[in-house]
Amino acid sequence: MGAVTSTVAARFAFFPPNPPSYGVEAPAPAEAAEGAVAVAVAGEDREKGRDGGVVVELTGVPRRGNVEARRLRTKRGAEVVAMYVRQAGARLTLLYSHGNAADLGQMFELFVELSAHLNVNLMGYDYSGYGQSSGKPSEQNTYADIEAVYRCLVETYGASEENIILYGQSVGSGPTLDLASCLPRLRAVVLHSPILSGLRVMYPVKHTYWFDIYKNIDRIPLVRCPVLVIHGTADEVVDCSHGRALWELAKVKYEPLWVKGGNHCNLELYPEYIKHLKKFVGAIEKSPPLSDESKESSGPSDSTQTDPEGTEDSRKTRPSVDHRQSTDRREKPRGSTDRRDKSRKSVDHPDKPRASVDQHDRPRKSIDRFGGVMKSVRYIDCFRVTTASGS
Repeated sequence: MGAVTSTVAARFAFFPPNPPSYGVEAPAPAEAAEGAVAVAVAGEDREKGRDGGVVVELTGVPRRGNVEARRLRTKRGAEVVAMYVRQAGARLTLLYSHGNAADLGQMFELFVELSAHLNVNLMGYDYSGYGQSSGKPSEQNTYADIEAVYRCLVETYGASEENIILYGQSVGSGPTLDLASCLPRLRAVVLHSPILSGLRVMYPVKHTYWFDIYKNIDRIPLVRCPVLVIHGTADEVVDCSHGRALWELAKVKYEPLWVKGGNHCNLELYPEYIKHLKKFVGAIEKSPPLSDESKESSGPSDSTQTDPEGTEDSRKTRPSVDHRQSTDRREKPRGSTDRRDKSRKSVDHPDKPRASVDQHDRPRKSIDRFGGVMKSVRYIDCFRVTTASGS
């Protein structure tokens, strides 16, 4: 049975850029004293079960005063590199999990621009085996990677669960939904060209099998916060049906963005992308965060429709990311997503048309600038699937 899992994982391969697009070195001499203190504190924190990592400097990317990089040790023994973009006055923090053929060097400018345009602090990271992160990429390692980064956000940068938005692009939707399903007070989730599961990218299966990987279809019903889905209608890598199915399964829905003509790796170039994200972040800021006492969230809109049966309320919320309820143990096939529960909660605006590039509002200059910057960035193939096992 292990051979089956290995075959699926081999075909759903990771593609870290080789060579990495950036480097890592010790902080500049002026920061040496601070670095020494950081190392000492990091050692003490590890003994106490905390790990803020060690500050490092990224090379091969522009130096910016509001960007800080760290090496963080995961519970599986890898050291992953993460970068934190601080935005003055920001109240929310975005934790971004990128696609499977990118690294921090390639995502650097996008992260800086997103932080500025959305007015959020932003934390991005490289999975084990990506960029300058040690270890090897695997499904389980990515779960440990995002947990380490989340803990750093909370313990080192002072972010709180209720003010964090998790953002998962493509394969990054896997670790994003895995962590989101463990956090009952998480503020929101963004799924960008997400996958239903690894096997479903390759085959149109109707059930979930034990050897599948990144079983997002099983995890998204456990997410209690508002979910925004963004997907291109012309995506030839991960069909738009993946995004639509996940949106239907979300417990608290936000108006999705189906980008007409958008493919898997160019959605940031469309003006609608940043405009819709800004609208979403603004709505999330205005909505009250989830509390332990509240079983249901009204989401960022007064037009929320309450599920009469209280879908998923009976599920037991997992209190900690260390106590993950694995879906790998499930041997009973899951029913098809074609049978959708239409009574699920929604924070759509029913009196407004769905966001699409069909509706052309006049973009603001900041949005034009964002698209221009993204066009100048060396873009990457953020997801690939091999057609032969082991290739």
